[in-house]
Amino acid sequence: MYISVVIPTYNRLPILQKSIIALEQQELTDDKIDGYEIVLVDDGSTDETLNWLAENKAQLPQVKVFQQNHQGAAAARNLGVQNAGGDTIIFIDSDLVVTPSFLQCHANALVKGEQDLKSDRLFTYGAVINTNNFESPISEPYKITDFSAAYFATGNVAIARKWLIEAGLFYTGFQLYGWEDLELGVRLKKLNLKLIKCPEAMGYHWHPAFNLEQIPRMIEQEIERGKMGVVFYEKHPTFDVKMMIQMTLLHRILWGVLSIGGKLNERTLKPVMQWLIDRNQPQLAEQVARIFLNWYNVQGVYAAYNEQKL
Repeated sequence: MYISVVIPTYNRLPILQKSIIALEQQELTDDKIDGYEIVLVDDGSTDETLNWLAENKAQLPQVKVFQQNHQGAAAARNLGVQNAGGDTIIFIDSDLVVTPSFLQCHANALVKGEQDLKSDRLFTYGAVINTNNFESPISEPYKITDFSAAYFATGNVAIARKWLIEAGLFYTGFQLYGWEDLELGVRLKKLNLKLIKCPEAMGYHWHPAFNLEQIPRMIEQEIERGKMGVVFYEKHPTFDVKMMIQMTLLHRILWGVLSIGGKLNERTLKPVMQWLIDRNQPQLAEQVARIFLNWYNVQGVYAAYNEQKL
């Protein structure tokens, strides 16, 4: 197989550098992989991303760069797939740093999965481990909060290019934050593709340690995710999608109770979160923030849904 690693990026140069270098240093141990390329799609970055790529072109032989005006991750991934030379696509995000055996592990799992299933209707999903260790992201241990039950998520997934084309690629109507990969997953499931877990293909998702200054943007993202959730539901009006986007009475009750009707929010929980941060527990502080962030998301879903009905 020939692999195209498709990466959309937008103003993430420092961690992107680590991501690209890790992919350039892959160790291929057998002949399952004929070769690979890194298809990087710059989604209108305004930092030094393009300059760094141009200046280091000779040291990045696998990288092919494509550019577009800022249109979002869905459009960027589509551009990457359309220009990919590989029969196999691996999606990662530009803040993911992989281990040296990453590509080989995906290839091994794809080959074994096809042999076991006697079918090529499958894709592999690798491990995504969250970390705020910028100097050594791959030193982070796996945590229970890293578990994902998603069927198809583009943080670390390998799939034959033909299935993406048959499914119709990503829906570019998702202009704001969230859901473009899970929506494509619904269409892939209709093609009877089977998910094969591949925890050996490890990627470390870096983001800065949680602090209170991040909260306004996090709230904005949850509201955007609510709006895009309604777009998702309009395309696939099923109960499964309603559960995914938290547009059910159960979610309203759950997060309403846990947040005491919104009384536990970014203001009232600020002392608790700061206390945890001061004791070097930013990940736990972020989990506390999830109480009101999920409440904002549920509120955003219903607000967008009611607006659509007007």
